[in-house]
Order: sequence, then structure tokens, then C-alpha cells
Amino acid sequence: MRHFSRTLLASAAAVAMTTLAFQAQAETRVTYKSASAGTAYYQMGVELSEAIRRGTDDEIVLTLEESQGSVQNVMEVMARQGNYVFTTPPGLVEQALAGEGPFAERQSPRFQEIRGLFPIPAITMHFVAAGDEGVISMQDLEGKHILIGRGTFGAREAERYLELFDLLDRVEVADAAIGSGPDALQNGQVDAFVTASSFPTPNVIETAASMSISLVSMSDEEIEQTGSTRQTIPAGTYSGVDADVETTSLPVIAYTTSNMDDETAYQLTKTFWERREAMAEESGWWGSIEPDMVGNIAGTLHPGALRYYDEVNIEVPDALRE
Repeated sequence: MRHFSRTLLASAAAVAMTTLAFQAQAETRVTYKSASAGTAYYQMGVELSEAIRRGTDDEIVLTLEESQGSVQNVMEVMARQGNYVFTTPPGLVEQALAGEGPFAERQSPRFQEIRGLFPIPAITMHFVAAGDEGVISMQDLEGKHILIGRGTFGAREAERYLELFDLLDRVEVADAAIGSGPDALQNGQVDAFVTASSFPTPNVIETAASMSISLVSMSDEEIEQTGSTRQTIPAGTYSGVDADVETTSLPVIAYTTSNMDDETAYQLTKTFWERREAMAEESGWWGSIEPDMVGNIAGTLHPGALRYYDEVNIEVPDALRE
């Protein structure tokens, strides 16, 4: 009887180990890199991870990694293996493919392996200043100590705007990472910070909840000068900002590389679009995503993603087809 019990236990253990091994083999792990914790894009990653997990019945698991921004995300293509998904404005992918901008001195043939998946909510420029005015002008930043971050796409855009509006030599730019912006503003170490994130962005919500803030609203002429798309942040989005704020936005895309197999890319893309409405019910920023935004993708689509778009008759520009 003892021998039978030992045999039964051994058999049960073997079955359990086999089951676990099968589950581990069946589960596809994907690294997802977007932004630093506390930002809207990191929160989107959390929400997307849960949507993918539910939509694939745990067959695909997204593991989030913090990032210092889109430039870093693209740069890591050079070293990443396996299933790597990252977010970036498509303009940075164009620069990586051409060996220009931040990639001019760090060119790599691996950049040619970048493939598009699907659009995510656009970057919205936020110029956040201390004060209870609610809405201020770009020129009101003159003479202020401003934190714009360093090395990120948002920092480069902020610097471009300051230069474009003849403010770069008339403000003091803080040498600090963008993640410290809200704390620095609350502690009086800076007068303003700039963050490039979809709205409503958590770090601005938290800052507005603890102190009076104002946002820069641009004129029609200023928006036209930037060459970016007009974006209205509705009144009441942030505490104390009771008027519409006119600013700019840039598209953002979820990319992977040709290392990802077609089926995984297909399932990720399919699940994203099928769960989009459910995600929008929880967080409004997902409601801004429309199928025609596929046309914003730079480079080429992953064949697995293209398969899904063709199945559901989403229009894909010829330039995105390999």
C-alpha cells in the first residue's frame, strides 16, 4: 500500500510538473517599454498589459519596464532580443531609419528591423507653471526657472518650442530629469515644468491637487509655427484650470521588431483593437484612438499586424506594406 501511495504521489508530481512546463511553454512573454512611472504612458502600459492578459486568456503577458523616454526606447532596439514592444512618436523611427537626429552618431542595422503594430494616445505638450491664473501665455514663461527634462523626446520638443518662441535665452533651464518636475515645482525649486504626455496625465493631476497651477495656452500663430497638430485640453481637466487650453500633440505608435513572430504580433494587434472600447470606458484617453491613425505609422507594419488589418478591412497605406 505504501509503495502504491509513493507511486501515486510521484505520478501526481510528474503530472503537475508537466502541466506547469506546458503552461510556461504556452505563455508568451512580451517586454513593454514606454515611459517612467507616474506618467500617463506608464499608466497606459499598465492598462494595456491587463487588457492583453484578459483578451488572450493569459496566453500573452506584457511585462512593463520603466523608461526615460522615446529616444531610449528606440535605442534599445540595438540590444533587445525576443518580444520587445516599445512606444515612440513615428518621427523618431524615421530618424532612426535615416541615421539622423539623436541616432546620427549611434546608427545600427537593427533599426531596419523596427515594425509597427498599432497607434496609442497622442503626446500632448503641457507647460505647467506655479500660480493661480489657470491659463497663461507662452511669453509669461520669460524669466522663469523651468524643468524640461533631458535626453527624452519631450525634452527635445520643449527646447524646440522655447527656441522657436525666442525664450531659450530668457529662461533658466533646470538640469534634472523630468520625473522630478512635480516635486521640484511643489518645493519651489522651479517655477514651471514641461511634460509631453497624453491628457489627463497623472503627474499634472497630482500636482494640481496639491497646489495652484496654470497651463500655457498657445495662440493660433504659435501652434502653426510648431508644425504640430492642435490639441485642446478641455476646461476642468485639471483642478484650477477652468478654461480650455490650446496646445499641440504628436502621434505615438506601439512598435516591435521583426524578431517577434507573426502570430504574436497578430494576437497583440487583434486584442488591442478588440479591447479598445473596454479600455476607453475605464480611461478616456483610449477613446481618442481611431482606425485611420494606422496611417501615422512610420516605416513598415509587422506582417502579423498587417494580417489583422487586412482581415477587418482597415485601410493600410501601401508604404506600410513590406
